[in-house]
Amino acid sequence: MAILYALVARGSVVLAEFSATSTTANSIARQILEKIPGNDDTNASYSQDRYIFHVKRTDGLTVLCMADDTSGRRIPFAFLEEIHQRFVRTYGRAVLSAQAYAMNEEFSRVLSQQMEYFSNDPNADRINRLKGEMSQVKNVMIENIDKVLERGDRLELLVDKTATMQGNTFRFRKQTRRFRNTVWWRNVKLTVALILLLLVIVYVVLAFVCHGPALPSCLK
Repeated sequence: MAILYALVARGSVVLAEFSATSTTANSIARQILEKIPGNDDTNASYSQDRYIFHVKRTDGLTVLCMADDTSGRRIPFAFLEEIHQRFVRTYGRAVLSAQAYAMNEEFSRVLSQQMEYFSNDPNADRINRLKGEMSQVKNVMIENIDKVLERGDRLELLVDKTATMQGNTFRFRKQTRRFRNTVWWRNVKLTVALILLLLVIVYVVLAFVCHGPALPSCLK
């Protein structure tokens, strides 16, 4: 059997517990309850010989179990999560003021049943694997939504940049057309100048060949 001992406590006040074997687990568990640091939610594991004590504290309610060191962490923490949910769902706000062992008579049977289930039923691990996969998908979805929201926060800035880029593009196109027109007219003027220069050169050559005064007869 993987899980051998379990308890539910508020602070150091044990509200319910169950042990499947005769061990000193209860005394070690109480020492752990007294030494858990702070008041924040926590998941932790403590080794003792060939056993591991796994602890889950949420909203001031601590669920603890002892399992053999071959059981890993996945199944014990799935057990702790299930016990926490069942305990809160069953007793609600009564856990805030309950006396020591106030729920033990009733809830110790639940601890026993769930210890048996998570220790021996293969479906327990399959369900936990599925929950883990669903949790991963949920985390990815939340991360993606956060990224979308972050982009949404910057949407106004993006629109401003887009408008600026569009304005710059329009001005660039206008300047390009103006530059093309300027270059075209410059080319036209250069062509006309070259033609006139060529005509002058031809005239001078002909005048030189025909010796000046005889130019009209050479042209005939």
